Amino acid sequence: MPEHIELLTLIILIVCGVMLLTNLFYYFYFFSRLAFHKEIYATKDPEPVSIIICARNEIKNLKKHIYSVLDQVYPEFQVVVVNDCSWDESEDFLKDLETQYSNLKVVTIIEQEKYQHGKKFALTLGIKAAKYDLLLLTDADCVPASKNWLFNMQNNFNEKTSIVLGYGAYARKKGILNRLIRYDTFHNAMQYLSYAKTGIPYMGVGRNLAYRKDLFFNVKGFASHNHLLSGDDDLFINEVANDNNTVIEIKPVAFTISEPKTSFGAWFKQKKRHTTTGRYYKSNHKTLLGIYYISNLIFYLSLITLIILKFDWMIILGTYLFRLIIQVWIFGMAMSRLKELDLIMLIPFLDVFLLLFYPILAVSNLISKPRIWK
Repeated sequence: MPEHIELLTLIILIVCGVMLLTNLFYYFYFFSRLAFHKEIYATKDPEPVSIIICARNEIKNLKKHIYSVLDQVYPEFQVVVVNDCSWDESEDFLKDLETQYSNLKVVTIIEQEKYQHGKKFALTLGIKAAKYDLLLLTDADCVPASKNWLFNMQNNFNEKTSIVLGYGAYARKKGILNRLIRYDTFHNAMQYLSYAKTGIPYMGVGRNLAYRKDLFFNVKGFASHNHLLSGDDDLFINEVANDNNTVIEIKPVAFTISEPKTSFGAWFKQKKRHTTTGRYYKSNHKTLLGIYYISNLIFYLSLITLIILKFDWMIILGTYLFRLIIQVWIFGMAMSRLKELDLIMLIPFLDVFLLLFYPILAVSNLISKPRIWK
């Protein structure tokens, strides 16, 4: 083997080793905190809660899911539904429902041609209409996993805690697209839940998120990023969460479950909207997320380069399998916590898929940005 090839091979080996160690650091230091998370079952006196749902043309989902929210087993709570410029039958349905449930409050926004708004405006009106300090947010297409969802989410609040990050799962369906969606959702949740456990909370998902009303108004709501279409959940949490005021809640009874997209195009459009906010995160959060992604990408690229350089295939295979075994162990334990264990056998394939998928999303967002929230 020529001397320059030997030198190149040595450099690639060192790079591969560094990336492997970086991967293992993330697995053991961060993700293991979710994988081996121990639930706390102590209870406290329940505080009144306002549940807030923003809905635009969601009549089918409202008819299907709103009762599971209204019928939560809890002593005192309010449900605020913001009917955001709907032109379907939502208004009539919600008006009728208001006469049946004394704890339901409907806020209706009338569409104005001169003033176009996104979800943040609707959510702000919902929060202003909320009667109680504790707020629990979800979406119209979400269903609580149990009648104890509300109880378990609020049970985490105390004098220190102002934010509770929950898990918003997607329903299990047939087909590879469903597995892609659920794995991506799991992988994102594993990161934001693990980092929160480490004391570095950086985001939450509006499908299952709770925080105090005064926390919202203390930072003037969404003022710092109101010019952006998305970010009512992740950018807000990125701004206000810290190691003292944030906890996670991952009991299965406290999940919410949403219907996943049924076409790749619809999912791609949804992901485009969700990924427009990442560049506005705090610098340390972007660095943390960036190092994880880059270390994964370079690890695979270095293995491919070693194959091209005809390095010892047994060492290449052994290195890959060593990382994979630890990854499957840690990810599998985290999947077990989030009830996604059926995805474990797809980790080797979906791990690579996400590495290729997110750069495509980034390029697509540079070409064209989403302009409406629904």
